[in-house]
Amino acid sequence: MEKDPNKTYDVAIIGAGPAGLTAAMYCARAGLSTVMIESISYGGQLAQTEHLENYPGFVQSTSGYELSEIMHGQAEHFGAETIYDEVTGVDFNCEPKMLTMAYGALFARVIIVATGARPAKLGIAHEDELKGSGVSYCATCDGNFFKEKVVGIVGGGDTAAADAIYLSRICPKVFMFVRRDELRATAIYHEKLKSLPNVQIVWNTVVEEILEEDGAVSGVRVIDRVSREQRELSLSALFVAVGTTPNTEFLDGKLELDQSGHIVTDELGRTSVPGVFAAGDVRAKALRQVSTGVGDGANAADAAADYLLQLEDGAK
Repeated sequence: MEKDPNKTYDVAIIGAGPAGLTAAMYCARAGLSTVMIESISYGGQLAQTEHLENYPGFVQSTSGYELSEIMHGQAEHFGAETIYDEVTGVDFNCEPKMLTMAYGALFARVIIVATGARPAKLGIAHEDELKGSGVSYCATCDGNFFKEKVVGIVGGGDTAAADAIYLSRICPKVFMFVRRDELRATAIYHEKLKSLPNVQIVWNTVVEEILEEDGAVSGVRVIDRVSREQRELSLSALFVAVGTTPNTEFLDGKLELDQSGHIVTDELGRTSVPGVFAAGDVRAKALRQVSTGVGDGANAADAAADYLLQLEDGAK
């Protein structure tokens, strides 16, 4: 949609993942003029999830992309607007608050930050230069490029486990490099991985270097954290699933962050700045799932509506 430079919104939501979409739906349904600002496409990491099995209400797994479409349509049905642009700066000291974007500025009385997080990197040799040439952070996005090839996964959490299961269907051998002697993934994944003959979990192992040949991944050099033994393994691709990094750089220190860069909030999503809320994976919390993002979005929207009501009562 075209931005109206003269319009001030009640609520501007930065990000349109599960938390942002839920917040937008709740705010718009409450009669607040609401806009979502999304730099790429709605859904965030949810849209890249092939099978979603732990979201309430779905006995059979559903596509994250399809759920994203439904949630976005619901938010717009109640009147939320969507602007596809990137927020590059914020001013929370002025009233209304201002968001600077690549193609202009936008003003709102309340801001909800729901920018989510991006896959964390290993920070090792050849990782950046081989991204797209065998290094990937999304198995469901890129796995089919390596069908019938030997591949590896780094990580021991839910994402890494789900990636291993997915890749086991299309690859003859999947190495799963886990830096500890146990998985962090939830119990449901443990037995499933054990039952897959072509998935080999390599315990207590750190990938130290990605090997390259002719501009593509050819293998990895790993080290055993216990024995300190090093060895090289031939691979056609390495999928990295070692957590996420919150998307907070654009805030430029305007909100309180924890040591990992997540926004510090209370249980309602209220940040260190009045009238600014945070929801979803960008917020400091223990569990980051679609369901917790949805809950965050609802809480932040309700708290935002209450904040605006207090402003109006104070102005009377």
